[in-house]
Amino acid sequence: MPLPDHASVVRRDACHALAHERFDVLVIGGGITGCGVAREAALRGLRVALIERDDFAAGTSSRSSRLIHGGVRYLEHGHLHLVFEASRERRLQLHSLAPHLVRPLAFTWPVYRGARVPRWKLRAGLALYDALALFRNVGRHASLSVAELRDAEPELAPDALLGGFRYWDAGTDDTRLTLSAALAAREAGAVLLNHADVTAGVHEGTQLVGVLVRERELDVTFAVRAALVINCTGPWSDATAALTGLPLTQGVRGAVGAHIAVPRQRVGNRDAITLDSPVDGRVMFVLPAGPHAIIGTTERPASSGPDTVRASGAEVDYLLRSVNGRFPWAALTRDDVIAAWAGIRPLANARAGTGRDTGQASREHVVERAANGLVNVTGGKLTTWRAMAADIVDRATGTRASSALQSRSRDEPLPGGDIISLEHTVHDALVRTHDQAVAERLARAYGSRWQNVWSYAQREPALRERVSSDLPYIGAEFAHAIDREYARTFADLLVRRTHLAFATRDHGVSAAARVAPLVAARLGWSDAETARQLAHYRDDVARLFTIDEP
Repeated sequence: MPLPDHASVVRRDACHALAHERFDVLVIGGGITGCGVAREAALRGLRVALIERDDFAAGTSSRSSRLIHGGVRYLEHGHLHLVFEASRERRLQLHSLAPHLVRPLAFTWPVYRGARVPRWKLRAGLALYDALALFRNVGRHASLSVAELRDAEPELAPDALLGGFRYWDAGTDDTRLTLSAALAAREAGAVLLNHADVTAGVHEGTQLVGVLVRERELDVTFAVRAALVINCTGPWSDATAALTGLPLTQGVRGAVGAHIAVPRQRVGNRDAITLDSPVDGRVMFVLPAGPHAIIGTTERPASSGPDTVRASGAEVDYLLRSVNGRFPWAALTRDDVIAAWAGIRPLANARAGTGRDTGQASREHVVERAANGLVNVTGGKLTTWRAMAADIVDRATGTRASSALQSRSRDEPLPGGDIISLEHTVHDALVRTHDQAVAERLARAYGSRWQNVWSYAQREPALRERVSSDLPYIGAEFAHAIDREYARTFADLLVRRTHLAFATRDHGVSAAARVAPLVAARLGWSDAETARQLAHYRDDVARLFTIDEP
């Protein structure tokens, strides 16, 4: 078993490499865009560094709808290129890159009399959706009569129901997808460091040649030098650019999206549901997430910074009213909300327009080179992370990848993605774990590498125990996350390496106390430091999950 300080040794080695080598590409930001760019550049043979202020996926990438989708809603606004690209990337992730993390998801779309999107228009849109996927999606859309729809989703309100449609997209674990891209970058030779602040730019004349970094845990500051510096910090892009010496601009326009999780049995949905909200006609989703249903999303212009954004009481009430309007027997109230959270979609101002309606703004990304050489990336979406990364590296380096490198980017699985099938992987895990839910969790989260996690449980039988009795997370995951996946805090473990914070009413506070001895032993924390970290975690969940009231 690794020494308790193993992860800290790895961290010190990363700091040493960052301080003493010169890199071809330095990526700032460890969300899905930054991790994807680091992977892409490293696969091309470039020497790559990545710095993340908090943790991988700590921002927008951990607050999504957890979908890899073509973007059926974007058809209404004419964003056909984005739908075509997203459909292609969905197919790649389902079959080549991450078949363990990206799974087919059937959607039912009921149509009610008076709906903003009439049935004929929806039929035409879904036919176009299939065509833009080159008819290579999991399945083609199908029209459902009232009887067929009621048979598929019997809890839907029957009054004024005209029928509906069934179509296909895909679901994912957004944080583990982001982390897998980071791990893929590391395995391709990139040097990664999370929980480290970029404090200033390093210049030669007027040109940016690196950044100053402060690693908080070791309390050391050093310069990281690179031929190219790429800013992938999403909602923080303007502030990050300003740190490098550029004037503070408004290159990013933030759009807040809120979600809530409620007990799925209260809603009664069998599959994913696409709804026109009866409140205002906005298209939204009710998504299966284990014992819960995730309901979202809203959209409003951001009025606060990304560090403080939370779901508002008005947004929570809107989501509850919308679902109650289509699932009247659910009768959901605030008391049914397990968790509520919000994230900021970083829309490029050049594409966002000047009005208040961010819902019509394109989700396509923009790459710009500033006067000091900093490459700024804004916009984009989770589904198209790989295609975005390829385009960003092309534009930043001024060279296009060879056919062989393009193929490697498209076809080389993310860590754990080289599986025969998910069913086969679950079966193998079940033989060893004797727990169906744990086997499914290990297979879906780690793919072919689930045995790396289980090896901790073999060495320490206590790590086979679940952290929370009704959720499939075991202690071995936490040990593995610390040793092999850069986890340094309770939030890293409970919010991102697992989704335990989203699935419990106390947002993992009691679970944090239970795993504290394990975490403290591996990270070398004293009793006083453990108490400080637990207090910090309580602050974290209050910041993330408190519902803002006027």
